[in-house]
Amino acid sequence: MKQKTIFTCQKCGSQSPKWLGKCPDCGSWNSMVEEVTVKAGPGSSIREQSRPIPICDVPAQSETRVETGVGELDRVLGGGIVPGSLVLIGGDPGIGKSTLLLQAMHNLAKDDKKQVLYVSGEESASQTRLRGERLGASHRNLLILAENSLEAILSHATTLTPRVMVVDSIQTVWTSSLESAPGSVSQVRESAGKLMMLAKGSGIPIFIVGHVTKDGAIAGPRVLEHMVDTVLYFEGDGSHPFRILRAVKNRFGSTNEIGVFEMKQEGLRCVDNPSELFLSERPLDVSGSVVTSSLEGTRPLLVELQALVTQTSFGVPRRTTIGVDHNRLALLVAVLEKKVGLHLAGQDIFLNAAGGVRLNEPAVDLAMIMAVASSHLDKAIPSHTVILGEVGLAGEVRAITQPEQRIAEAEKLGFKTCILPAGNVKRLKKGKIALRGVGSVDEAMQLLMQ
Repeated sequence: MKQKTIFTCQKCGSQSPKWLGKCPDCGSWNSMVEEVTVKAGPGSSIREQSRPIPICDVPAQSETRVETGVGELDRVLGGGIVPGSLVLIGGDPGIGKSTLLLQAMHNLAKDDKKQVLYVSGEESASQTRLRGERLGASHRNLLILAENSLEAILSHATTLTPRVMVVDSIQTVWTSSLESAPGSVSQVRESAGKLMMLAKGSGIPIFIVGHVTKDGAIAGPRVLEHMVDTVLYFEGDGSHPFRILRAVKNRFGSTNEIGVFEMKQEGLRCVDNPSELFLSERPLDVSGSVVTSSLEGTRPLLVELQALVTQTSFGVPRRTTIGVDHNRLALLVAVLEKKVGLHLAGQDIFLNAAGGVRLNEPAVDLAMIMAVASSHLDKAIPSHTVILGEVGLAGEVRAITQPEQRIAEAEKLGFKTCILPAGNVKRLKKGKIALRGVGSVDEAMQLLMQ
């Protein structure tokens, strides 16, 4: 065995033989930490060589998913947990990561005779039990292990062979084969690699909890997200009770699905109809308030967009957005000025997606434009109207995808009128909700701002 001292960046994992004040790869200052690595000599490790075989000769395995009993979590995972998968879940401190996983493990423990293992590296066993009692998660098949040593965790998992295992969190796990501190790049990478080998070799699904940095990214080396099968982000604002679980990587399902939860005293509650929840406090007949529909995977969400346009008191007017793309707002404001003739150059514009939702698809463009125009002209849009459509730079309103699902959701919540692209109206069947097709922003303005 040979020991070697290297300096590793704790932000990106870049390595250097000497200390540097600034990481040459990611540009972070004072992020290089000294670590000791042990390299095995030649011939000290011999493993059986694998051989390539035709893909048609690979034994096929049926994908039998394990349902957690938490409907929104199963939706995001693609229908349940795939055996042998490694799932990474990250989020801000206190957002509810441990609560969600403890509730899911309790459901699995009570519905099956096989045991589940919850490894807590941040809390003692008694602290975990107190949290479990508050959440109603108490079952003999739910095993709690307060341990930080990777070797001990692997030993217990191999002996017990649980149905599902949770490691909370990966930053607290350390292996004795490395001399670096727990949470360092080397420790996180090595621990995640050993857990991945355990999951693939034994078929035990493993959830690992990851801390996030101040920028919102999962702490540790970027290779951590490449190693796992699924990466979930738990999002939410401390001032709102709503939480959104979003998949940014999923080898066994779609990355467009989201799960919506409501944080309560007794834990997280699945929200089966998030549209109704997001619109529950919507003011009626107020200028600047518009309802639109955003498609998240297979689920349409009705969301309220709120705009406020005021005279600026600065030399440069402000453009502030929450939940929508800032550059998209600047583009749509330019379309309003050029194609409609609204003078917004000296106005501060604030745009907010109510409820802490994040809207990324272009189907909400027309709703953003009408919200800004409504606030600027101080004319309220009828509260029973939902607005859909993508807007181009020439001011045209383009067709959107899957309008049937969006309209059905609006009809279910009692909306009477839907403003949408003329290209979609031609291919839709008439229902209870009135469909008004528009081909340009100017037509929408004349229809709604009369």
